[in-house]
Order: sequence, then C-alpha cells, then structure tokens
Amino acid sequence: MKLGQATIKDIARELNLSVSTISRALKDYPGINSETKRKVKEVAEKLNYRPNAIALSLRKSRSFTIGVIIPEVVHFFFSTVISGIEEIANSRGYNVILSQSNEKLSREISSIETMLSNQIDGVLVSYSKETKDFDHFTKVLDQGFPIVFFDRAPAIPNAINVMVDDYQGAYDATAHLISQGYKNIVHLAGPKTLKISIDRENGYKAALEKNGISVNPAHIISCPLGTVEESREMVAELLDSLPERPDSFFSCNDIGAVGAMMACRDAGLKIPLEVGIVGFSDWQFCAMLDPQLSSVSQPGFTMGAKATEILLDIIEKKLDPKTMEQSLILETKLMERDSSKRF
Repeated sequence: MKLGQATIKDIARELNLSVSTISRALKDYPGINSETKRKVKEVAEKLNYRPNAIALSLRKSRSFTIGVIIPEVVHFFFSTVISGIEEIANSRGYNVILSQSNEKLSREISSIETMLSNQIDGVLVSYSKETKDFDHFTKVLDQGFPIVFFDRAPAIPNAINVMVDDYQGAYDATAHLISQGYKNIVHLAGPKTLKISIDRENGYKAALEKNGISVNPAHIISCPLGTVEESREMVAELLDSLPERPDSFFSCNDIGAVGAMMACRDAGLKIPLEVGIVGFSDWQFCAMLDPQLSSVSQPGFTMGAKATEILLDIIEKKLDPKTMEQSLILETKLMERDSSKRF
C-alpha cells in the first residue's frame, strides 16, 4: 500500500471491526469505548490514514480551506500576520492557501478568481497599491461570499476590516519627535490610494497642530514606491533644497526611514543629535541598526488571528456580517530607540 492511500476499510480489515465502528471511533463518538478508539487511532497512524478532504467538504458543504491575498510575502509585517492567520486556522481545522499580488491589481484579480474556482470557504485580503476599483471584491461580497480585509481597508459598503490605529500611531511618532526638541519635521508619505497612508499623514498633521507647529506642505513628501532608494534620493534632495534644513523625518514605513538615515549620513549629519528619524511597522531589523531605529509597532500576529477568527465565525454562521461591527481597530505602540531620542 502506498503512503496516504489507506482507507477506513483498511483499518476495519486490520482490526476485524465494521466500517461504521471505525468511522465513529475516528470521530470520537461517545458510544465507542476508549480502548477501541485507542486501537483505531493507533492503526490509522500506522497505516498513514488521512480523511478524504474532498468527500468531507462535500458532506459538510465546506472545503475547510481559506485563502489569503497579501501584497508581499517578504514584508516582515505581513509575515507576522500570516503566522497569526495560520495559528487560528489550523487550530480550527482549516487549511490556508496563500497568494501574493506583488502590489499588482491584475495578480490580485487573478488570485481571487483562482481561489473561488477552487471552492475555498472564505478569503482574507490586504489589497494592492494599484487597487483603486474594488469591483472584483464587491461582486463577490454581494453574493454573500465571506471576505475580511486586514491592514488595508477598502472604501466599499459592508466591508469588514481589521486594522491598526494608523492615525494614532502617526500622531504618537510625531509628538515624540516634538518632545525631543525637533521642529522641522518632514513626513515621508505613502501612496494616496491606501487609507493607511492618508491616516498616517493626518496623524502627523494633527500632532504638529496640537503642538503649535504649522503644517508646511513642502514637508510632506510622497514616496509611493516605498523603497530605500526612493526615500534616500528624496531626503538628499530636501537637505539640499529647503531654505531651512529639516531636523527630523517621520516615515510612513521603516524602509523609507532607512533611506532617510542613509541620506542623512551621506550629508554628514549625526543621528539623533542633528536629525531624528522614526519609521512605522517596527520591522525586525529596526533594533539591529546603528543607531537603532525608533518605529511604531503594529500587532501583526494579533491582526492575523483576529481577522481569521472573524472570517471563520462568518463561515460557520456564528456571526452575521450584516449585524456586526464593520471595523476592528487594534492599538499601536511607539518603540522609542536611539534614532530619535535626544533626552
């Protein structure tokens, strides 16, 4: 017998028991004594028995598989989210199929179509930077198919979202820089297609205004690519061109903050004495840099776990998406490190 091909009949033959007894024992029915259950499970393991997933899904009208669409697998934040997703999904008997859009709308559409054709039970989505039209999601939602969005919340009716408080995180980062004596604070902003970018920019502006500092439009720099090279080039330009040199930078992501650090070093500026820098996401490398990078920490694992719990509860009819709160907002935490601490 080949591995993985054992059936309930094989176990029944081995133990000289009926197929129905084996089936009930594997499902822990109360009418089967514990010794029989033990023997059945022992033989099942020896024969490498696995339930027929297709037959199981047909009987229960579910595939016990959920899909996850993310922008990038290599992103540290998303890797922590995936860990939370898998932890909850596996504990509740579900498999996870992962797809990355690479920030491309076409790949995102292809991913959702492929997952639907494979009869998955629901999808968790963090949409791409290119996505401005959400028809490919709204059509599916309108048919009652379960979708939960995480991190990036689309502006569409009835969407269920799990995200962090980007506004408050940005506010805290900017207020921290002000508390350290920095006044000419530049914000390296993300793409306007993402609500998280808008919320972070608004948090930055609110902290300035609360502390009596006027918002200078020249201090809000768009960095849509979110790469080290992009922010390094932008910051180098600013340091040369602005009449009053910026004394600090708050970046909408950690990669942008690293680019800012490199540009400041290129210009011979001392961090944090002459210039302070704060990022957002708290990637693993933040504590490995010299100086260590201050950053706004996001609870990625918790986000993934909560989004999965909500999705599975909807799939299992424990939650009605029409009557539940449409957004779950998780708190951020500012990790103050040497790149921004002067006092």
